[in-house]
Amino acid sequence: MDAAEFRKRGKEMVDYVADYLEKIDKRQVFPDVEPGYLRPLIPDCAPQDPESFEDVFKDIEKIIMPGVTHWHSPYFFGYFPAASSFPALLGDMLCGGIGCVGFSWAASPACTELETVVLDWLGKMINLPQEFLAGKDGQGGGVIQGSASEATLVSLLAARTKTIRRVQSEKPELTEADIMGRLVAYASDQAHSSVERAALIGGVKIKNVSSDDTFSVCGSALKKVLDEDKASGLIPFFVCATLGTTPCCSFDKLLELGPICNKENIWMHIDAAYAGSAFICPEFRHLLNGVEFADSFNFNPHKWLLVNFDCSAMWVKRRSDLTGAFKLDPLYLQHHHQESGLITDYRHWQIPLGRRFRSLKLWFVLRMYGVTGLQEHIRKHVRLSHQFEHLVLQDERFEICAEVVLGLVCFRLKGSNELNKALLKSINDAKKIHLVPCHLREKFVLRFAVCSRTVESTHIKFAWQHISQLATDLLKTWEQKPHQQ
Repeated sequence: MDAAEFRKRGKEMVDYVADYLEKIDKRQVFPDVEPGYLRPLIPDCAPQDPESFEDVFKDIEKIIMPGVTHWHSPYFFGYFPAASSFPALLGDMLCGGIGCVGFSWAASPACTELETVVLDWLGKMINLPQEFLAGKDGQGGGVIQGSASEATLVSLLAARTKTIRRVQSEKPELTEADIMGRLVAYASDQAHSSVERAALIGGVKIKNVSSDDTFSVCGSALKKVLDEDKASGLIPFFVCATLGTTPCCSFDKLLELGPICNKENIWMHIDAAYAGSAFICPEFRHLLNGVEFADSFNFNPHKWLLVNFDCSAMWVKRRSDLTGAFKLDPLYLQHHHQESGLITDYRHWQIPLGRRFRSLKLWFVLRMYGVTGLQEHIRKHVRLSHQFEHLVLQDERFEICAEVVLGLVCFRLKGSNELNKALLKSINDAKKIHLVPCHLREKFVLRFAVCSRTVESTHIKFAWQHISQLATDLLKTWEQKPHQQ
């Protein structure tokens, strides 16, 4: 394919993507395929000779689309939003076209410097404390990671290195292995599984801290487990506080946890993967109060801020904590500006060496929507979640299981877990909308997350009418089952 054909085919692909997104509500939200559906549809081996673009293009609808879950459908209410917008797609297209691998400033100066600047923009939008911003001579700064999972892992590994060095300076007789065996990380029993996975990769123990009746971790619960572990000779070194938990969007109490972590010399990382986008709205910014005590903070513009995956924004108060843990400097990666103090090499802030020019799509979105446009997007989703909550509360057969703060509603039929599992199965088997469940204590709960950029009030009403009718049908048959008598 030469440049002339690329122009032609690129325009065709843009038209296809635009048509796909414009008409996505006409597609069934969840596919009708079984595991292994794709292999019989394609050859066993790659083609020996080149095929035409037309042949490849026609197979998109024939082979790929039948197996796609349409995350951007206004009938998709599972997980959390996967952000997307036309400006972001155009920024990503330019990123792919430039094709740089921006591991250092010298590898592509614009790739590094734009990331530093737009992360400062984003930090100011959520009113992060000044210490987290790079500015012209700040000690902190922001970086785009691939996911919140990576941000948690990076912060845990940096905290591990920092703690080992501190303890060895205090007790030189202890080996690194001695200290590693005693390190403990902590997170809420509602925290995302990626926190436990970070500890697994980091080779350290992790303990759950019990959440309260609102599914939040408070200071007294953390202090209790810290005191017990210190008395046993363990070394607490890392706490991951969650703002907007995955099961029910609960918020750990930062103003209680932060001072404890600071006093005990424990790294506090804040995972606000979904909820963090809402902090651009003044009415939700109080949910971030206490961030001033944290060492690192993360949220995902690729969830709720119209920037397509991957774009996970992470800030640290002291970037030297990251570079001190990950810095390796072989000659082939060195350049004569790296010690200037004016720039940073982001390869020292992350797990992989290579990195894409991801700040372009963030830059496009921030400029083309503006803060007010992004605030309206967040507020619309929150309004729609409260609309769904109101519909649920009007039906005495159902209950709301957690406070509705942002765009997630946790609800269930009053009754057994088996009844609610059956309801979820009937909802997802019908494939008109898509939901996923969670456990809140002993209860099996349905999650309704407002996700799509294009979702409207009519889609919320349709979803509720559909759920309500399926519940009516289910309850009729359920009452006739002998084991339910």
